[in-house]
Amino acid sequence: MKIRNLTKVSICIAIICISSYIAFPLPFTPIMITAQTIAINITALILKPKESFLAVAVYIFLGIFGLPVFSGGTSGLGKLFGPTGGFIIGFLIVSPLISYLKGKNNNFKRYLTITILVGMIFLYAIGSIYMSMIQNIGIISALSLAVFPFIIGDFFKCFFSVIIAIKLNKVIE
Repeated sequence: MKIRNLTKVSICIAIICISSYIAFPLPFTPIMITAQTIAINITALILKPKESFLAVAVYIFLGIFGLPVFSGGTSGLGKLFGPTGGFIIGFLIVSPLISYLKGKNNNFKRYLTITILVGMIFLYAIGSIYMSMIQNIGIISALSLAVFPFIIGDFFKCFFSVIIAIKLNKVIE
C-alpha cells in the first residue's frame, strides 16, 4: 500500500474513533445517536473497498483490545456481544460495500442513493437481526429499538457525509 493510501486509511480510522465520542443516549433504547454513520460513510466514499474494510477492521480491533473507541467511549469484546454489536459488525460489511458500489466519479445522487438504500438498509438489517438474537426479542421490537427512531437522523447524516466526501475527494485525488 502506498504511503498516501495508508495515510488516508489512518485518518479514516481516527475519524471513526472520534465519531464514537459524539454520542447521545436515548432513554428508550440501548442504541445511541452517534456520528459513526457519518464517519463510516465518509470512509467508504473516499477509500477503495479493501482500504475501507481495513480501516473499519482496525477500528474494531482497537475497540476489542481495550481502547475506548466504541460508542460513548466504551471498549472490549463484550461490546460486540451486546445489543449494539451487530451495528459494529455491520460497519465492516457496509463500508466496503458502499465503497465498491460508489463508482469512479464524484456523483452526489449516486453517493446519496448508495449510502441510504444500500448502506443504511444493510446496516439496519444486520444490526436489528443481531439485536433480536442477542436480546432474545422479536424482530419488530428490535426494529422499534434500533431502527425506527433513527431513520430521519440517519438520512441527514448520509446527506451530510456525502457532501463532505465529495469535497474531500476533490482535494485528495
